Amino acid sequence: MPGVGAVAVGHRRVHHPHKVGGSRLRLRAVAVRTEEPEPSAADEPQHSRGVLRGLAIGAAIALLALLTYGVLTQPADTTIDDAIARGEPVAAPAFELEVLTPPEGAEGAAVEAFAQAAADGRVGLEELRGTPVVLNFWASWCEPCREEAPLLQTAWEGTGGDGVLVLGLDTQDARPDARAFVEEFGLSYPNVREPGGDVSRRFGMTGLPETFFISAEGDVVAHARGAVDAAQLEQGIAAAIAGEPAVLR
Repeated sequence: MPGVGAVAVGHRRVHHPHKVGGSRLRLRAVAVRTEEPEPSAADEPQHSRGVLRGLAIGAAIALLALLTYGVLTQPADTTIDDAIARGEPVAAPAFELEVLTPPEGAEGAAVEAFAQAAADGRVGLEELRGTPVVLNFWASWCEPCREEAPLLQTAWEGTGGDGVLVLGLDTQDARPDARAFVEEFGLSYPNVREPGGDVSRRFGMTGLPETFFISAEGDVVAHARGAVDAAQLEQGIAAAIAGEPAVLR
């Protein structure tokens, strides 16, 4: 008789593995193949940092989208433009701001007026009464501002600091970035700075850049939205000197 656990095949005996034992072995093999290593304690901080980094990036993108939406959907304030179109000058909103950069390499009545107003490190628009002003709102992160900066510098060099004051107003910007912008473009006309956007809102601005031409009496007589061009600068400066409203073309 064949022994237990063996089956006779002709004159040969073929031994089969014990069923229970074989099943246990197979189960163990399956268990080994399907088990995954648990994360170690050392991996948890790195995983947490990755999650936090992803959340921070997502929040930054959401904030940028919100700010962009707010700028693009802000309705245009046409109060100044409407008055100029009717031939009526508009009193420029008053402000007093810190000096970002003083004028360099120029002399004349406009430079002297700014120097007197900036004696305490701040300049008020009312302190510049008697001097026509080209007031340009800009920021270092504004791409169109980079396009018009050389034109404003040329206009300032053309006046020689005498008669008309080109005044940059840096808004919603970091001071080091703003100064780097001035240095990059070699801007020798003076600039003031507002960290927030209160003055911009009082002028009814909806974006950057914008330029306001202010007469010696302190009235806005011309206004350019977006990057100002050479023809607009010439026309606006003439309007500021004459004190007569002009719609820029």
